[in-house]
Amino acid sequence: MSTSDDYPLPAPAPDGLSAQWYRFLAGGELRFQRCDRCGDWRHPPRFLCAECGSGDWSWQASARSGRVFSWTITHRPLHPMFSEVLPYSILVVELDEGPRIVCSARNLPHGDLALDLPVTIGIARLSEAAGLPFARPVSGGESR
Repeated sequence: MSTSDDYPLPAPAPDGLSAQWYRFLAGGELRFQRCDRCGDWRHPPRFLCAECGSGDWSWQASARSGRVFSWTITHRPLHPMFSEVLPYSILVVELDEGPRIVCSARNLPHGDLALDLPVTIGIARLSEAAGLPFARPVSGGESR
């Protein structure tokens, strides 16, 4: 897992169910809500299942693997601190369990981005309360 030194940009300040998700990331875990009634995985976190309406759910670990669903390459900073890292990629990754997450990319040149590209999800720990996921290419023997 990476540390906040790897991420010198503005960090999220989540609350509610989102804060729980970011705390799991801070602890090095990628977890998602899963409905106890119908088994549907979901993200972002919410109180009721969109599939069956149940309020019974639990946080379950992800295998941290998926495929690029979409991406954009940002060339203009939305915040002055981002001007140091331009251009950068933001990906939508569809995880093997089903949920999609928005994350940055590491060790993934813009020219290598492609639909359905297999990726693994790493985690940058920002603080005790928050971490951020990032996608990186799948390669043999790479640790998470």
